[in-house]
Amino acid sequence: MTVIWDWNGTLLDDAEVCRAVMNRMLARRGLPPMPDMARYREIFTFPVRDYYAMAGIDLSVESFDDLAEEFMSDYRASSKKCGLMPGAAETLDALNATGIDQVLASASRQDDLERQVAERGLAGKFRAVLGVSDQLGGGKAGLAAGYLAERGVDPAQALFVGDTVHDWETAASVGSRCVLIAAGHQSRERLAATGAVVLDDIRQLPELELWREPWNFGR
Repeated sequence: MTVIWDWNGTLLDDAEVCRAVMNRMLARRGLPPMPDMARYREIFTFPVRDYYAMAGIDLSVESFDDLAEEFMSDYRASSKKCGLMPGAAETLDALNATGIDQVLASASRQDDLERQVAERGLAGKFRAVLGVSDQLGGGKAGLAAGYLAERGVDPAQALFVGDTVHDWETAASVGSRCVLIAAGHQSRERLAATGAVVLDDIRQLPELELWREPWNFGR
């Protein structure tokens, strides 16, 4: 069995920092801020350009590439203070103790992802750390599918764990199952609408009956 983890908002507690970074971008443009996390979780989405537009930025007059670099320049500095989600390290250890193969796959840039993972003492907890080649917020389905194919793992025997509808979509596109954690970048209501199992706390994951054989856990 293989667990494919999302990073931002699932293991890394960075949603509030992301809201603050976007609010600074909005302030520089004289646009109203997102007043609270409820509003942030209501509009945050993939592809990221849609999120920028919903936040109020006019993409017809600004380059998305420039906006992405502006965001990431601030985020790289601001995210240094971000800790892990409560219970994240313990959950990884609990699953590793059972022999489950754990992989990290993220739309974060590879070098940023490796640095963040190492700084938080998690580098040795994953069989692989998979990031993308740029900061434009591209998809990670190809990363996960490529890893599973290379390892000869049936996607039906893989479980994605994330905090957004995009994580569920990624799992479905690969042919895998998905559990969503309602503590990150999107609201429980948006996550529940997918039909996926939704947990309020990452520490609930090892308690699910899905780990029992035979694995008959619906998408």
